[in-house]
Amino acid sequence: MNLLILLQEAAPKGGGSMWIWMILLVVLMWLLMIRPQQKKAKEEQKFRESLKKGDRVVFSGGIYGKVNQVNDTTIEVEVSNGVLLTVEKNMVQPVPETKAEKK
Repeated sequence: MNLLILLQEAAPKGGGSMWIWMILLVVLMWLLMIRPQQKKAKEEQKFRESLKKGDRVVFSGGIYGKVNQVNDTTIEVEVSNGVLLTVEKNMVQPVPETKAEKK
């Protein structure tokens, strides 16, 4: 809110330049907030479409497992020897790499 007040005070009193500041503010918000979120969503969707048997995943609740079977909207994940869970594809994420794995 304070940013808008500062922009109004900095703008000449013509009125036309205020619209330019507003448009610049919207473009800046899009570049810094919306675009990165859309990019991350596309990457996650690509990951879920490319799931195959043997991939390591982590549930949104923090449970780690290995993909055993892939269906249209669900996957079967082995979380321990002989323990299989069926979950929605939207609930899994790739296992983040640790520093030891990157070397």
